Amino acid sequence: MADLKIQVLDNGPNIVIGNADVVDADGNSFKKGEQWALCRCGLSKNMPFCDGSHQGKFNSAPRAK
Repeated sequence: MADLKIQVLDNGPNIVIGNADVVDADGNSFKKGEQWALCRCGLSKNMPFCDGSHQGKFNSAPRAK
């Protein structure tokens, strides 16, 4: 299994660092490498990947302290 690091960005996507195979809800498989972003807002036209559509339109939930 590949080593992956996932960084959750406030008001933005999840940044994934590492190589992985991604399968979307329709069963389509994508090989991704190095660094890429997964959509969290649901507005991307390139799901499951982020295309920047969230900017100014998505606020992530506040973090528990």
